Amino acid sequence: MSQATGVRLVVVHPDKEVLAQAAAARLLTRVLDVQSVRSPVHVVLTGGTVGIATLAAVAASPLVPAVDWSGVHLWWGDERFLPDGDPDRNETQAREALLDALVAGHGLPEANVHPMPGPSSVATPEEGAAAYAALLGEHAAPGDGSVPVPAFDVLLLGMGPDGHVASLFPGHEGLAAQGVATGVHGSPKPPPERVSLTFDAIRSAREVWVVAAGAEKADRVAAALAGDPVSEVPAAGAVGLSRTLWLLDAEAAGTPPT
Repeated sequence: MSQATGVRLVVVHPDKEVLAQAAAARLLTRVLDVQSVRSPVHVVLTGGTVGIATLAAVAASPLVPAVDWSGVHLWWGDERFLPDGDPDRNETQAREALLDALVAGHGLPEANVHPMPGPSSVATPEEGAAAYAALLGEHAAPGDGSVPVPAFDVLLLGMGPDGHVASLFPGHEGLAAQGVATGVHGSPKPPPERVSLTFDAIRSAREVWVVAAGAEKADRVAAALAGDPVSEVPAAGAVGLSRTLWLLDAEAAGTPPT
């Protein structure tokens, strides 16, 4: 499985609050830039503390009305296999932070929000992964590449203290999953069942942004940036076709302010 070879950029912000604000501004600017040359725009969302804080910062930005949300499709990199509306689902948290407001007041069609299926609609994580792969394939345009997914313009990822991204954990069988999406069992982080994009899907994105904050992540950030094995630090394998951004606070970068 080959890795993309785009440009890598590491950006360090003083703390997690500034990181979320800056990531939100960067995301909105990127969407506006893409919309000036093509449509639709495909963005993959992430959960986690900083991921949801970023979405909340997007909601508060004065740039929100400038985006043509009718031309934006929103996806997820992974999801906990929990019923619709469960407060621990990434989708639920994203809707509360941003998406409900975009649908209600800024013209985002509900049909453009593409959550990963859970037990409310499928029986197993594998069925959820298969259904999501099929949906992604429906939105893949000719020429998008060998992986049947849309040409993701931005794919957001958080990173755990163990170096995991999406629901791809160190030493876990999901790291070697083929295709577009995979069911995950025995996750070392609860809940044990999840659905996740594979590395094939992640690496098909034009831009991959890894957003991480906190001193507990500094060692794994350093290991990923040093190119340690993906089996040990999955984040090392999260790379975009044209660009990979590491958006960090000072503690995650190992350079806390004095």
